[in-house]
Amino acid sequence: MYSGATVFSQVMGHITRYEFDKLVAKYHGNYKVRSFSSWDQFLSMSFAQLSYRRSLRDIEACLNAQPGKLYHMGIRGNVARSNLARANEKRDWRIYSDLAQKLIPKARILYLDDSDFTLNLENTVYALDSSTIDLCLTLFPWAQFRKYKSAVKLHTLLDLRGSIPTFIDITSGAIHDVNVLDVLIPEAGSFYIMDKGYIDFERLYQLHKAQAFFVTRAKSNLAYRRLYSKPVDKKTGLRSDQTIRLIGPKSSRLYPEKLRRVRYYDANLDRYFVFLTNNLEIPALTVADLYHERWKIELFFKWVKQHLRIKAFYGTSANAVKTQVWIAVCAYLLVAIIKKKIDTELSLYTILQILSVSLFEKVSINQLLTQTDSRFLEEQSRNQLNLWD
Repeated sequence: MYSGATVFSQVMGHITRYEFDKLVAKYHGNYKVRSFSSWDQFLSMSFAQLSYRRSLRDIEACLNAQPGKLYHMGIRGNVARSNLARANEKRDWRIYSDLAQKLIPKARILYLDDSDFTLNLENTVYALDSSTIDLCLTLFPWAQFRKYKSAVKLHTLLDLRGSIPTFIDITSGAIHDVNVLDVLIPEAGSFYIMDKGYIDFERLYQLHKAQAFFVTRAKSNLAYRRLYSKPVDKKTGLRSDQTIRLIGPKSSRLYPEKLRRVRYYDANLDRYFVFLTNNLEIPALTVADLYHERWKIELFFKWVKQHLRIKAFYGTSANAVKTQVWIAVCAYLLVAIIKKKIDTELSLYTILQILSVSLFEKVSINQLLTQTDSRFLEEQSRNQLNLWD
């Protein structure tokens, strides 16, 4: 029988408190803390993400408007702007980074058989890309990007089966995208789909030696020698399927193995694409299809920026920014987990909208999301991200 917990408490119930407390102890999150614990901070910031709060003052006003329900939501400390600001400034952001890493495997298991991924491949397929969030140079001098502005980058590895982020690195905007390959741990047998901004043959060779596969676009000045070609069906858009070897003085030394070069014509865009991969076995058309799947990470970034609070920040320090981003990622993963566990046909966007106006309610979340009147479900535009529709 339903216990009478608030909707917010039911959402947060998917986090194991024991695991959270271990992370807090690991990074001394509650050291010399008397009244506003790391758990209180996490709940308050998660509430801000789920209810679209715009500022610390907004969070304080909304939560304190329901003082009788804060205890039942799990918040024991005094929710004040000063407490939130101090916690975001001082508490180690890695608490919430590691918490996201605990949630990611739970979400990935639920989305292993997601039908949105149509390619007939048993391998895990990832898309790697970054998104830049512009900031004010005066307020965020530590993240200087250009002469007159700052920015942070979200380097993200997205599992294309279910659009679950499996790796995120937050850096200043001045860090080039390709540097993330130095901290990424390759998974043998997996495909990594990247745009041509990630072409660094020394780093790509490290992926190859780790027995991982990559698919990327070739640059126009690529120096190579064709070893042999395979026949292609030009009705499919393929123009050539070549096995090549790099001949540039530097590139040939950094990547001494064979590569595959696939040229493809996209009739819809009236445009030619040239792909490079180290996988010599899969069909040439699959190479083009794999790169086409990369659009999901662009939609992921668009969705996150539109529906989570990561474009306007509650604090200006590096720790506060990273704390807010990682808690936003945790909120995203929690809603994704709930969607699968309840087995609802509602889109992630619709679930967030329903939760945003129901967090204080004492109603079963299962009932809330499965008995919603269809009149109130917003139809998604074809130009918007339709994750899990």
